[in-house]
Amino acid sequence: MTHPFRFGVNLTVPAPAEEWRAKCRRAEELGYDVILVPDHLGMVAPFPALVAAAEATERPRLGTFVLNAGFWNPALLAREVATTDALTGGRLELGLGTGYVEAEHETAGLPFGSPRERVDHLRRTIEELDRLLGSAEHRPQPVQRPRIPLLIGGNGDRMLRLVAEHADVAAFTGARPAPGSPAGLAPLTAEELDERVARYRELAAGRKEPAELNLLLQMVIVTEDREAAVQPFLEYLPDLTPEQVMDLPIGLVGTEEQITAQILAHRERYGFTYLTVLEPYMEAFAPVMEALRGA
Repeated sequence: MTHPFRFGVNLTVPAPAEEWRAKCRRAEELGYDVILVPDHLGMVAPFPALVAAAEATERPRLGTFVLNAGFWNPALLAREVATTDALTGGRLELGLGTGYVEAEHETAGLPFGSPRERVDHLRRTIEELDRLLGSAEHRPQPVQRPRIPLLIGGNGDRMLRLVAEHADVAAFTGARPAPGSPAGLAPLTAEELDERVARYRELAAGRKEPAELNLLLQMVIVTEDREAAVQPFLEYLPDLTPEQVMDLPIGLVGTEEQITAQILAHRERYGFTYLTVLEPYMEAFAPVMEALRGA
């Protein structure tokens, strides 16, 4: 079973009320299927931002991309999730991850923990949310049944096992932890992502229903000169050649026709049908998104 294409935009820049609503309306006008928000200090608070997005729009789904489980107590999170699902008219999609920015935990006065501890906490959070939100006694009640769709993002083996067991959407960052780098992450090459997707499929082989596969795109550059366009990124990726940078799954570089062909090739190679772009590329990606409708 192949899922139809879906497209999301992750709105990362805080804005006053009317400007925020205008951005959300613009995303809807451009045809995005999902309006998403991150969970990082210095960016928007996820749940009020999604409620405001729901008030400004009619059609798009609304999601977290992704909540840092280490910021949240499961019982309090269940209250936020159920309330937001109700206030958005059942349009919420819940995205969860372990979190990867240690400095944010230090700023918030929260423990960061080892990778194992963070995955364990995420597992407990998912299981507790399922228990609480699946109970008829929980107040408030979410709108969606049997549950709010769950997206989980991650790449490590223990995370992929968790995704295979619980997620409706398996989200791949196309990156791996890189302590010491400015973003805390380094991009996966096409071959490395091949291996991670293959590992996920192995772990998910016993599922009754296949998950939707998502990829977060870090850049979308519409250009006639692909090599020139990637030159500014080479200083941040000193181990990669221009050809390797152009081949990174998380970047789309080329004409609209070339980018459309790249996405179709990614669907064939990896199975990605749900693509998320970052806010700065919302406008640039829109014509590509339109060309892919029904593909």
